[in-house]
Amino acid sequence: MRVRSHPNRLLARLGVCAAAGALVAFGAPALVAGASSSGNGANIVYTVHPIAIRMGATFSPADGSDPGGCIAAYGFACYGPQQFHQAYSIPWTIDGQLAGTGTSVAIIDAFGSPTIQSDLATYDATFGLPAANLNVYYPEGQPNFNGGIAKTGNAYGWAEETSLDVETVHALAPGATINLVVAPTNYGNALNNAVAYAVDNHLGDVLTMSYGSNEGAIAGGGNNIQFLQSHKIFAQAVAQGISVFASSGDNGATGGLAAANASYPASDPNVTSTGGTDLFLSSSGGYGSETAWNDATNCPFGCAHGQFGATGGAPSTLFGAPSYQSSLGLSTRWTSDVSFNASVYTATMIYLGFLGPNSGFYFFGGTSEASPSWAAITADLDQAHGSDLGAMNPVLYGLASNPSTYAQDFHDVTVGSNNFPATAPGFNARAGWDSPTGLGTPIVSGLISSLGAPGTTTGDTPPQP
Repeated sequence: MRVRSHPNRLLARLGVCAAAGALVAFGAPALVAGASSSGNGANIVYTVHPIAIRMGATFSPADGSDPGGCIAAYGFACYGPQQFHQAYSIPWTIDGQLAGTGTSVAIIDAFGSPTIQSDLATYDATFGLPAANLNVYYPEGQPNFNGGIAKTGNAYGWAEETSLDVETVHALAPGATINLVVAPTNYGNALNNAVAYAVDNHLGDVLTMSYGSNEGAIAGGGNNIQFLQSHKIFAQAVAQGISVFASSGDNGATGGLAAANASYPASDPNVTSTGGTDLFLSSSGGYGSETAWNDATNCPFGCAHGQFGATGGAPSTLFGAPSYQSSLGLSTRWTSDVSFNASVYTATMIYLGFLGPNSGFYFFGGTSEASPSWAAITADLDQAHGSDLGAMNPVLYGLASNPSTYAQDFHDVTVGSNNFPATAPGFNARAGWDSPTGLGTPIVSGLISSLGAPGTTTGDTPPQP
């Protein structure tokens, strides 16, 4: 692993992406709110909400191969890389090489984790994964985690998010290079600088952001300067052929506010917004069924540990409908576009090593699992395709418009809603696209068949480390 720091390189500038041309490279929907360079300069505060429940010191790799045993012992299912590869038909190899080989995934996080290298190594050793090619970049200098920022409490959540993002990408695209870009704070300028650094230096064929801010919480709305800056950066990414993903949120359709609220940057039309589901395996360990993640209305296994959240998904107040959604009869941009498992009750297992005596494997959930998962899958698709697919929303909605490829490429999630709490406004899952789960969850073998080069071969046997 290489650690790179550029403490004197400040990338914040409103015109960073002027060369990208139109605001949205594939046919710009108008911003609903007016925007000008004299707009509101208030900070956007981005947050992450990884849901982490400690598994205890007795966890062993065998627990990860028996999700039903985990349910009996803990009240949660526990899924490792093998379960996700099998359930979502994600190949381990493509044309004889590790899935993701020849591609790179840029992960953007604030604060980072002081133990990300060893966390990933422990995760890989536990699940028998090959070593990762991980690089860490600090465009504005490395935050001093142990020297102070962890004491705010906020940094711990971002450190958890960092491990979730990195371990998830490596699990689903084990051959991809991972470039983690760390911002010194979770404010808009700092995270914009990190994204701009990743885009300017093309650190990813795919870029994932598991953070968000409710559109209703952005001071000045479409006039906010940090919002305008980020929107231009995403347009530049699309113009450069980079696929961009973000999480749709973990507090239902409202995001904890009074009315339905889309999360930004997931609502940006250049970004593919990832919602969340509860994934249930079949008796053979393959795909069984899914519901929209909502602990208030569809909480599985008796909901023994309480309600943790629900998938986001709501109409945007900042963007009109892009062409790929206007064809569905929508008049404004809506999240989510796609989805992936995100419930902590159907948990992914992630290792955290920065918590002293409490370090270990944790049950994780939240749509911040879905964004890096789809980023990793897109790296696999890029490899199979032989080149970058770029902006994924036109691609995915295009596949879904054909009933044959839709059935081949997506699990259509039709049960559940995202009204959380149960009395809050929300939207129902239904056949085809819906706000909680978008087009559905991936059948990656089908997507490779639709998008890969002729003659692409895939392998389902886990690689040897």
